[in-house]
Amino acid sequence: MKIGVLHCGHVPEVIADTHGDFRAMFARLLDGHGFSLESYDVCDMEFPAGPELADGWLITGSLHGAYEDVPFIAPLEDLIRSIHVAKRPMVGICFGHQIIAQALGGRVEKFSGGWSVGRTEYRFDGHGDLALNAWHQDQVVERPEGARVVASSDFCENAALAYGDSILTVQPHPELDPFILGDFLRAKRDTVPVPADMMDAAEAALDQPTDEPVLARMIAGHFRGA
Repeated sequence: MKIGVLHCGHVPEVIADTHGDFRAMFARLLDGHGFSLESYDVCDMEFPAGPELADGWLITGSLHGAYEDVPFIAPLEDLIRSIHVAKRPMVGICFGHQIIAQALGGRVEKFSGGWSVGRTEYRFDGHGDLALNAWHQDQVVERPEGARVVASSDFCENAALAYGDSILTVQPHPELDPFILGDFLRAKRDTVPVPADMMDAAEAALDQPTDEPVLARMIAGHFRGA
């Protein structure tokens, strides 16, 4: 099964040198599930010709906000709507979660409650509490019509959404295991406006277990129509 991965940003060079880019991270996350991945750098205006070029689609995180006036946003929203109409399975991660909601009629904004960084517990329908790594301030604050909540946290009401049987989106980052997140925290500590105590707490929690493999199985099952 071929999965088209729509890259909405590039990881910092210091992270890529050690852990690879988003291509490598998602290849590791989905390894063993029988997928082949084909990537498109949509942030650099590299778009597939249409939804039929892959059996399923995955949209990554980004340094941009879904509401920003940057060139790739509008054509990405058009592609999302085309994939949705074509009923190809689609998964959104962080920014991907947000841009899918926005493209389908929801609203995303910079959340007034601040940031969520590091290990966070989410209540998933049918799966109980899962601990996953977060890195975001933007949130989906209004769901599109027909979207249902499948996970939430005390900080993020719309932490995972499902749209019928074809779309699954999640706010946390299953591709960021504790090793990658640790390097990310150290690389970003002085360049992002995250409170220092929040960064310290995220770094202190790096040795606690997280549930990336569980979410990877959920994503794989979604792509296969489970």
